[in-house]
Amino acid sequence: MNTKITIENKTSPVDQETAKKLLYQMMFIRRFEEKSAELYTKEKIRGFLHLYVGEEAVAVGIMHALNPGDNLLCTYREHGQALVRGLDPGVIMAEMYGKQEGCCKGRGGSMHLFDVSRKFFGGNAIVAGHLPMAVGMALADKKMKNNQITCCFFGEGAVAEGEFHEAFNLASLWQVPILFVCENNLYAMGTAIRYSHAQTNLELKAAGYNISAGSVDGMDLLAVIQASQHAVEIIQQTGKPYFLVCNTYRFRAHSMFDAELYREKQEVEVWKKRDPIPAFSKLLLEHQLVTEQAIKELEKKIDMEIQQAVDFAEAGTWEPIDQLTNFVYSNSII
Repeated sequence: MNTKITIENKTSPVDQETAKKLLYQMMFIRRFEEKSAELYTKEKIRGFLHLYVGEEAVAVGIMHALNPGDNLLCTYREHGQALVRGLDPGVIMAEMYGKQEGCCKGRGGSMHLFDVSRKFFGGNAIVAGHLPMAVGMALADKKMKNNQITCCFFGEGAVAEGEFHEAFNLASLWQVPILFVCENNLYAMGTAIRYSHAQTNLELKAAGYNISAGSVDGMDLLAVIQASQHAVEIIQQTGKPYFLVCNTYRFRAHSMFDAELYREKQEVEVWKKRDPIPAFSKLLLEHQLVTEQAIKELEKKIDMEIQQAVDFAEAGTWEPIDQLTNFVYSNSII
């Protein structure tokens, strides 16, 4: 079936096969995160854990516009991007378990997923710390005349950091091919955006650095796809940076340690009514690109694959104590 889904009088290139893939990716991220939360309460996963529940349309939509050769840098809330980028769910789960079979041999955990073969450069725990790194990667590609871009995800909390302004300034001065993506979920940990930003329309900040920018409803998958494809086209045509703000919302607390006392439960429930997964499912059903039975089959498939990931992590091995000092200084795992 070659039916296309039309939004805002424009046609988004989403046929039946692509539509099912996109829905599968969002559903997989949601179920993976829910399982991670369950395992955390059982103390199978330790350390910090930041879940992506509610923000799935951003990772899936942006990644749909990128090429496998593009560099990708993310925050510590990166499970969604890692899964869509193609990191094996079992390897990710093993990393969170602290097992040697993890992508960083169990030394990085949830916040530091990394896979150079996928050009997935973190999982970065320092807020805004990876923005200058992204600019450096984009500059390197420009100098080597590589036909690719660098995509850097960060939250609105990073926009209040000095590195944001330094990175934007250098990206503009050096005219590097980079897509800055702000996942604006309105709360930098527990601080509402209105208390930390004098200008809450974050895309307007790019004008001070002569960088083109746009914003999009991050709860609308097709809108994110459309906006990200537009951004990527501009970068490819001009070689210049672009800033895209995706206004979204996390349904869960900042982390598993967060008491979540800074926002009303009613507010969360209002946002849940805009959940991108049922919204996209409904749209596909209306356009006959998927059936209720097909959705149920996807759910069964995902449950089976996630259980396989858990089994892989459970069967993984702990690093011997005599290897504790490995990879601390110079003998890189890359």
